[in-house]
Amino acid sequence: MTLTVGRRVQLAMELALTGQVALAGESPAEPAAAVGFLALAAGTEGTVEAVDDDRRESDEVREYARLKSLLDDFGHQMPPGSRAQLEEQVAALEPAWTAYQEAEIPVRVRVRLDNGFVLHDTAGDVFVAL
Repeated sequence: MTLTVGRRVQLAMELALTGQVALAGESPAEPAAAVGFLALAAGTEGTVEAVDDDRRESDEVREYARLKSLLDDFGHQMPPGSRAQLEEQVAALEPAWTAYQEAEIPVRVRVRLDNGFVLHDTAGDVFVAL
């Protein structure tokens, strides 16, 4: 499932939130003297407000992207030997790039629930799309 901004979602499981509570506008490092427990039922609906990609690039993936860009932009101007060497390097890194592209992308989301609560920096797999 792809989560996008504006998409309607619902909680796939019950969430229990515990801990200290900070008042809006105050530093989370200095929470108010309140401690609480909040349970949100599975099926609680809301709207996705933000999506952040949690995918991490390996050194091989970054190097593939750099060399592929170099080959695409300047390969036609390179001497044949240099171009062939660059093509070999790109081919050697291609499996890492392919695996990176095909991997499921973990996301973190901000969802405003219909009851007014906002879940920020929450794993995307906690929600199902409607």
